[in-house]
Amino acid sequence: MTEAAILLAAATLAAGLAVAFVIRMLPSVRLQLSGLALLAVVLPLVAVLASGWVMFHMHDDAKILTVVAASALSAVLAALLLARWIVRPLERLRRTAGELAGGSLSARAATSGAAELAELGRGFNEMAHSLEQLFDARRQLVAWASHDLRTPLASITAMLEAIEDGVAEPDEYLPALRDQVRLLNGLVEDLFELARIDAGSLTLELHEAALDPIVERCLSGVAAEARSRRIALRADLDRELPPVRCAPEQIERVLSNLLTNALRHTPGDGTIAVRAYSGADAVVVAVEDTGEGLTAEATERMFDRFWRADSARSARGSGLGLAIARGLVEAHGGRIWAENRAEGGARLSFSLPARA
Repeated sequence: MTEAAILLAAATLAAGLAVAFVIRMLPSVRLQLSGLALLAVVLPLVAVLASGWVMFHMHDDAKILTVVAASALSAVLAALLLARWIVRPLERLRRTAGELAGGSLSARAATSGAAELAELGRGFNEMAHSLEQLFDARRQLVAWASHDLRTPLASITAMLEAIEDGVAEPDEYLPALRDQVRLLNGLVEDLFELARIDAGSLTLELHEAALDPIVERCLSGVAAEARSRRIALRADLDRELPPVRCAPEQIERVLSNLLTNALRHTPGDGTIAVRAYSGADAVVVAVEDTGEGLTAEATERMFDRFWRADSARSARGSGLGLAIARGLVEAHGGRIWAENRAEGGARLSFSLPARA
């Protein structure tokens, strides 16, 4: 009967390890922990029943203790093994978090294993990706801001040196100096506005306002440049357009930025149209042009700060206009997007909450 007792103990141990392996294959940590609890209850129960059987047939305390100890040990080993399988992905995630905290922004967590751990890994990777994009955007902001600030400063320095050396008269360069100072002032104001938007400290005084006068003022503001380039301007607004809750001066700034962008990319003898219509619970305003249209990259990135479709850095604009437009629209609770028109050209649209 000694051999039977040893065989029973070995079978109990093997069964515990086999059940632990099966529990490990369960798809979620919840099920794995439930299986672990069940294993911890069932194996000792089996040990008690087996001990009673041995006691009844063998009347030997040593053999009874052997079977009990082997059965309990199998439960402990199976529980430790299963706990290790569960904790291992968490350890990998902890190491990845340490790498990310140490500055390795490319560190990513494993997305395999139990459902909860896989979901946790995916959420961690999304967070790491967002952090990487944030730091890249900060580096680009510093680089582009330095470039755009350096250009007018270099022009101002050159003109002042020319005046100091007697090469030119002050009155000759005074209008150009004023233009460069105005350009610098505009860039600084744009950076300050963008900083307020990013910090969430932008204050908007919202009230109900009609879009018609806003559209009319914006079109009047670009009419002279459009006329000089023989570009036709049109407004197509729904007759029963409801008022919107907005800060009119900020929405006027958004629409002016979109119109300026459309003028920059519309050839002579082209057309720019401002359309407005009611959606489900919002009013949509769209600026359409007959230009060259948008590339896939432009559609995705044109509202990013300092991004321009061409690699050449011209002195026109700060490259922040559309980024500020997006921030202002989102501060109103709306959204802004870009797309190509089926007839050719681009369409830049934004939505605003309609009056409740």
